[in-house]
Amino acid sequence: MAETSIEWATHVWNPTTGCDRVSPGCAHCYALDLAARLKRFGQPKYQRDGRPGSSGPGFAVTLHERTLTEPLRWRAPRVVFVNSMSDLFHEEIPDEYIARVFAIMQQAAQHTFQILTKRHERLAELAPTLPWARNVWMGVTIENRRFVHRADVLRGVPAAVRFISAEPLLGPLEGLNLDGIDWLIAGGESGAKHRPVREQWLVELRDRCLEQGVPYFFKQWGGQRSKSGGRLLQGREWSQMPEPKERAAELVAGPS
Repeated sequence: MAETSIEWATHVWNPTTGCDRVSPGCAHCYALDLAARLKRFGQPKYQRDGRPGSSGPGFAVTLHERTLTEPLRWRAPRVVFVNSMSDLFHEEIPDEYIARVFAIMQQAAQHTFQILTKRHERLAELAPTLPWARNVWMGVTIENRRFVHRADVLRGVPAAVRFISAEPLLGPLEGLNLDGIDWLIAGGESGAKHRPVREQWLVELRDRCLEQGVPYFFKQWGGQRSKSGGRLLQGREWSQMPEPKERAAELVAGPS
């Protein structure tokens, strides 16, 4: 577990590491590049290589049993991004292990856990079997209009907060339905090969969020470095955060 510079979380927790590219938003994955550097530095978690073409050095999907129970030892409340270096719903992560991650989050009720996936099919398959405690937020990445259907899957998940990460935003999200969505994060890509984001795409999302009462968080313009362009959109920062929803009997209360 480590503190993070991600604007909408305070810490990251990686009970698994490693992934494979599945859609255009993965093309310049920061985690893949970071894993290669960590392997060169000798970090033990990043010594297994992923598949050529879809993954890379140090980025094979790996389970970390010793990391799994870390949140139970943190006393002060934290906002935790789960698997910043992986995708919890990757097909190589066993169902049983995912269930254990959710059980830990349920036990660590003082923290807020944010999960983000591009694998909406696996999310839909496993969601009915998992304990959706009030402190678990679930999101999907939607980088262009080809993947707006991921929001339809997310709507069926009984998470206290359902959120969309439109980052890196690679095009307008025509056809995106925000019904049942509690939060939207948008931002541009960063890195040497970043693909520029257009202001129009960001403004359209912001305006739709304002119309429907969905909190809007503009994370970054992106560029050569993540902070290069700042966070101002039409002269102001947008850092709205959601309030967890009480989804009645769908939610597991967790320990009191």
